[in-house]
Amino acid sequence: MPYPEALVQPMREELTRLGVKELFDMTDVDDAFEAAETETTLLIVNSVCGCAAANARPAVALAMQAPVQPDRYVTVFAGQDLEATARARAYLRGIPPSSPSIALLKQGDPVFVLERRHIEGRSASAIAMDLMNAYKKYCGTDELPENGPERPELQQAAGHGLPPTFRSIR
Repeated sequence: MPYPEALVQPMREELTRLGVKELFDMTDVDDAFEAAETETTLLIVNSVCGCAAANARPAVALAMQAPVQPDRYVTVFAGQDLEATARARAYLRGIPPSSPSIALLKQGDPVFVLERRHIEGRSASAIAMDLMNAYKKYCGTDELPENGPERPELQQAAGHGLPPTFRSIR
């Protein structure tokens, strides 16, 4: 069941005011992925969760200040635009469903992916740096990853198996 629109509208606007195009249904998603065959596209799977609000959406905004940019920015809203989100995830074969998440597409395929585990507990500036490095590597170049989409390396906290930025309430 989708969230009430009044709840998600401000979260949508955090991206749309930046020029990110919302994809509301399967046709929108199909059109975006068709365009991604010839253009680089950043797909943001938006969410109501705190890590989307504090980390993912601000990171996208920060990364838009970089000199190298994808050709297009698009978004689906998990938990709200159910059909569009399911369709976008179907195009991301081999990438587990995750929200929030961010995927840079080139030639129709993801070349760089940030899953929730790469977003949660990390600063917006660190995530933005990951995005800007991916833009520099894949946007306007012939570069493609050798073995599926790249993901950032997460350092593990000694003995805990968690990222060092993970904060738990005790």
